[in-house]
Amino acid sequence: MKYLDEIVCKECISFMKELPDNCIDLTMTSPPYDNLRDYNGFMLDCENIIHELYRITAKGGVVVWVVGDAIKKGNKTLTSFKQALMFQNAGFNMHDVMIYKKKNTPFMRSNAYTNCFEFMFVASKGSPKTFNPLKEPTKRNGYEMLVCNKKADGINHKVLKELKKEKTRNNIWEYAVGLGGSTSDKNAFKHPAIFPEKLASDHILSWTNKDDIVFDPFMGSGTTAKMAKVNRRRYIGCDISAEYVEIAKKRVADTIPQANLFQEIE
Repeated sequence: MKYLDEIVCKECISFMKELPDNCIDLTMTSPPYDNLRDYNGFMLDCENIIHELYRITAKGGVVVWVVGDAIKKGNKTLTSFKQALMFQNAGFNMHDVMIYKKKNTPFMRSNAYTNCFEFMFVASKGSPKTFNPLKEPTKRNGYEMLVCNKKADGINHKVLKELKKEKTRNNIWEYAVGLGGSTSDKNAFKHPAIFPEKLASDHILSWTNKDDIVFDPFMGSGTTAKMAKVNRRRYIGCDISAEYVEIAKKRVADTIPQANLFQEIE
């Protein structure tokens, strides 16, 4: 397919128009929301971007859209919610609303609690065709007498059941940010707003399998493409900035695919 394993300097809507219908298994991206950064004067045409994403997304494919809200004169914009509704209006299912929690956020407000999260909207074209649930250790495991079939009489009936050694993670994912947290690659920080490599990797492992195609229409410093390559997926990406495209290409070129994948169902 055209542009497979390439990152192209182009505006995302015109670039997506060159891609065939139903070709992308996962879009993993974070748009430049609320004009919080200067991206060479680029203005986000969110509605048309989402319609093009729906066209190119494969049946059962997923879009992970990482976004937050600006605060203007003490008022949250709620841009994130407006965009979530755009996904539904375009035909996507809002499969999940996840939280990306930042462990070490520096942004403090004098008259409100510190904001430490962004939304990760998981939109799917129909029911997701792939879900490889990530696991985490349980605090207790082994066999215990557990309450079972408690009825209106209030009597605790207990049976011997096994507590598993691990469980599926919940939908609030916590990551350290900054150098050593988001990435150890100093070159990535030439871009003003990166998300953690592990965040991208966790979604890629969750919603795709080996050799599936992962897309990012706002490639930035190349985190999505880098982690797709690490996890033995194919990638396609674009960005309006020639400077960022060169940073992304360099990061991907320096990346070696992972020999063995963990937490993945082959």
